[in-house]
Amino acid sequence: MSEVLWDTVIVGGGATGLSAGVVLARAQFATLVVDGGAPRNGRADHMHGYLTRDGMRPSEFVLSGQAELTRYGGTLVRASVTGARRASDGTFELCVDGDRVVRARSVLVATGSADELPDIPGLAERWASEVHHCPHCHGYEVRGRTIAVIGSAMGAVSSHLAALMRRYSSHVTFCVNGIEVSVAERQRLTAYGVRLIDVGVTRVVTSADAAGDHAVTIELDNGAAVRCAAIFVAPRPVPHDAILAALGAARDPVSGLVAVDSGGATSCAGVWAAGNVVNPRAQVIAAAGAGSTAAVSMTGWLLDRELSAAVSAGLLDVRGVN
Repeated sequence: MSEVLWDTVIVGGGATGLSAGVVLARAQFATLVVDGGAPRNGRADHMHGYLTRDGMRPSEFVLSGQAELTRYGGTLVRASVTGARRASDGTFELCVDGDRVVRARSVLVATGSADELPDIPGLAERWASEVHHCPHCHGYEVRGRTIAVIGSAMGAVSSHLAALMRRYSSHVTFCVNGIEVSVAERQRLTAYGVRLIDVGVTRVVTSADAAGDHAVTIELDNGAAVRCAAIFVAPRPVPHDAILAALGAARDPVSGLVAVDSGGATSCAGVWAAGNVVNPRAQVIAAAGAGSTAAVSMTGWLLDRELSAAVSAGLLDVRGVN
């Protein structure tokens, strides 16, 4: 694999990476997608908000995308990129699974992000089944039911989430869980019909009532409990951006995320980033669109260099004749 110089290597084979790979492969660029096989939404049963793909299983979506990529001549490798650097000739060398080197003229990082949940026993085990974070992805499916929101380190987002869930149900409880909520925000939430509980959360369990119907129970510090059909919580996003850091991509001073332009280009020439690694809020459809946009930008960059190389070669030929 190290002998091949790929036009582009895409790190990450989710919606972002596969969408970009299809665009680049269709444009006749030698395209390699390296994917570790651990998607952010891998535990979800369905995805929503993607026009014509609503309700599709994430695993089915990925398999369909992989088939499209390979149909257009792209190559997919199941592996992890453990390091990256720029070579002396300006190309990139990516270390794959610790012992192989892949060379590329350009790189797209589409490695996504992880969701850091509050350290509450029972919460992580129910992630993507009874515990969710995105109302736009999962709110409709629990509309009209009893919903609880648990406060997290993402304080302002937690309050917004509690208010937004009220759009889906008239029975919303906001377990503040020790975060700071201003008096004005409390008034707004209460007036909107959200019930606030100022007690810490100790554990989340699944229980059944007398009729045998299962529900989620949030146990509180004071011994009380909140029983609900679904829990929403705002996790802290942790971008998988080690490769971008290794390549020297600059960060946005406000967000701390790697900065990209409208086409997904980073400050490091030849390196792009798209999807949740630079925009943790992007849903699947937005991540796919960002991948496509980045790929179009990359085709222009690669083409420009090929044109310049062709001119240089032509000049050398002319000089050789003279």
